[in-house]
Amino acid sequence: MTGASPGFARGRRLRSTPALRRLTAQTRLSPADLVLPVFVKEGIDAPQPISSMPGVVQHTQESLRKAAHEAAEAGISGLILFGIPADKDPVGSQADAADGVVNVALQQLLADLGDELVLMADLCLCEYTDHGHCGVVTPAGLVDNDPTLDRYASVALAQAQAGAHVIAPSGMMDGQVAAIRRALDGNGYPELPVLAYAAKYASCFYGPFREAAEGAPQFGDRSTYQMDPPNADEALREVRQDLAEGADAVMVKPALAYLDIIARVADEVRVPVSAYQVSGEYAMVEAAAANGWVDRERAILETLTAIRRAGAGSVLTYWAVEAARLLRR
Repeated sequence: MTGASPGFARGRRLRSTPALRRLTAQTRLSPADLVLPVFVKEGIDAPQPISSMPGVVQHTQESLRKAAHEAAEAGISGLILFGIPADKDPVGSQADAADGVVNVALQQLLADLGDELVLMADLCLCEYTDHGHCGVVTPAGLVDNDPTLDRYASVALAQAQAGAHVIAPSGMMDGQVAAIRRALDGNGYPELPVLAYAAKYASCFYGPFREAAEGAPQFGDRSTYQMDPPNADEALREVRQDLAEGADAVMVKPALAYLDIIARVADEVRVPVSAYQVSGEYAMVEAAAANGWVDRERAILETLTAIRRAGAGSVLTYWAVEAARLLRR
């Protein structure tokens, strides 16, 4: 007699058909789990391709409105907006200008879509400053934490007034959530939620974002305020601090290289946890697929499933609309 004994456990029994695999899947990925990051640029009359991120563009206001409608039709949950102003200065003054590129976009999208999509406003200064850092800098070129908090508070109010459904501070300044929460609560926006980029690492995987946001050369050196990649316990400290300051949800960024951090944060907290599949993660898969090294569609869904499996309730991804369509197929 050959083969296993009758009582032998066979994992294959539950893998034999696609329907069985769907039935027994422990992790579900749906369009509603996805948020699309979008770039809107001032002073252009047609969408501008981003060479390091094939398929992603810098939008005009009109092309962004079209993309937002497509996102809503695909069934994803929201957009997060990043702006590229025509003029940059040392304090990022266009970030809180009433006619700033993101604030205008928020007003238009809210008028178009109402509450059909969650409109998230990334709150940082790096796209708006001529030096490329996430805050006000000292004469020595170092980011000055506390004066930067005043700028963040002002930007949060401008984004709230423009119609953002969620404020998402990403600058990794100490005390940023508290400063934003005070500003919102003190000016008539106590119900507006804050999604804190709580564990944001100083990662090489942000490289293509530099092109997308047209960041200054210093853009890549943020190791004094973003987290050090070897550290995990520190992520939990940052998350706890942001929650103590009033954050309603937290984010881990990047995602794929930090799945362990996502899992630890998800186990630690009882608030929504997001993860950002960043530009470099996107670009790697696109480059490998273009060379025929991976199956592109499978890689998209597998990486997103991995992020969800690690514990992220929602995923910010440049594939959000495409992935939603693949899932509905």
